[in-house]
Amino acid sequence: MDPITLSRWQFGLTTVYHFLFVPLTLGLSWFVAFLQTRYYQTRDETFRKMAKFWGKLFLINFAIGVVTGIVQEFQFGMNWSEYSRYVGDIFGAPLAVEALLAFFMESTFLGVWIFGEGKVPEKVHLAAIWLAAIGSNLSALWILLANGWMQHPVGYVINEVTDRAELVNFFALVGNPKGWLFFWHTIAAGLTTASFLMLGVSAYHLARKQNVDLFKRSFQMAAIVGLIASTLVFFGGHTNGQYMYETQPMKFSAIEAHWETSQPAAFSILTIGDLSGKQEVWSIRMPAVLSFLACNNFNCEVRGVNDIQAEYESTYGPGDYVPLMVVTYWTFRFMMVVGFLMMLISFLFLLATRGRYENAKWMKRVPLVIALPYIANMSGWILTEMGRQPWIVQGLLTVEKAVSPNLTTVDLLISLIGYTVVYGSLAVAMFYLMRKFAVAGPDAAMHESVDAAPASVGSQD
Repeated sequence: MDPITLSRWQFGLTTVYHFLFVPLTLGLSWFVAFLQTRYYQTRDETFRKMAKFWGKLFLINFAIGVVTGIVQEFQFGMNWSEYSRYVGDIFGAPLAVEALLAFFMESTFLGVWIFGEGKVPEKVHLAAIWLAAIGSNLSALWILLANGWMQHPVGYVINEVTDRAELVNFFALVGNPKGWLFFWHTIAAGLTTASFLMLGVSAYHLARKQNVDLFKRSFQMAAIVGLIASTLVFFGGHTNGQYMYETQPMKFSAIEAHWETSQPAAFSILTIGDLSGKQEVWSIRMPAVLSFLACNNFNCEVRGVNDIQAEYESTYGPGDYVPLMVVTYWTFRFMMVVGFLMMLISFLFLLATRGRYENAKWMKRVPLVIALPYIANMSGWILTEMGRQPWIVQGLLTVEKAVSPNLTTVDLLISLIGYTVVYGSLAVAMFYLMRKFAVAGPDAAMHESVDAAPASVGSQD
């Protein structure tokens, strides 16, 4: 119950909770923008209802996500002041761009889309939702560039006088491959999350023969995008893993519980460790497969955790540089298995749309798939952050040295309990609202909108 451990728990709680909302916001914004566009192109009222209905769920998710995101950023000054002091000149740059450009862009134009129908020209109203979607995804880009720098720091120097890391090449930070790989992976995961939400909610209404045409269109569209996006998630994860092999070898080996350097290296199908989470007891492995995953070569050398630990002790001094393998090993496998499952489910749903699937008995169970991307998203985020332990910035600053020096256990217990209670309440409210409006259907969303006649909107062009 020391300040470091409690600070990690508090930041972990707020980060994981916030990331529940991020992927759905990113993915669903594109769907709403596309549906709004199709309405203006075709004047098909069904597309307008779809945009309103899915837009309602998008707005609820967005609102809760904003609140949790703001609280999360305050912790950099409250719990991690030494981190902010040491790398604030670098880490603050992308966060400032995110807040001043991307966040204000998405929130402003989202307001125009919500309240502007019938009050602004039609083309402006359409542009507003596209700019809101672009702003949301740009916001994610700058956050992920900041996180990518923490995983693979570039474009900096250490000022020996002030003992701080200072940015000397902004374009190196912006062009950091780690951040862009994160962006690819996250955007694809967002589209997958939105697709599976649409699949589940559409199946719920189809099973009850409600708004059949609208939800058939939603189901078919979500199955197509879900298959494409989940496949992109897989390739993005594989590419990210190969870059991890080059830049974060300890994390890569810890994911596979790969203790000894070998050439070729075997892939772990199942490894059982001891209670410490850092010693192997028994395993089943596939020869040479890990080498192929690392560098597309079945004879590639993969360094083991023990060799890397010895190197880090020589470079950085005594310490334990091995992340908790029970976390890295199993979160990766949860993410991987669920990812393959989503690809398979999307493919099967896409095949099913060729027939009269809306009358199938299995439609009643489809809403359960909504949980799958959330399991994968949480597993991936925990893996990303826990895998680089004990570093908060890879090779530069450990978590132990980043925490605020004046924190007490009592302070943290109070704030941690407070966050848990508040976030738990928000979770209940979020689930209630999402379920309420998802079940209510598109008619409820239309009644609450500005039901402007298309003719009056078009007359303002």
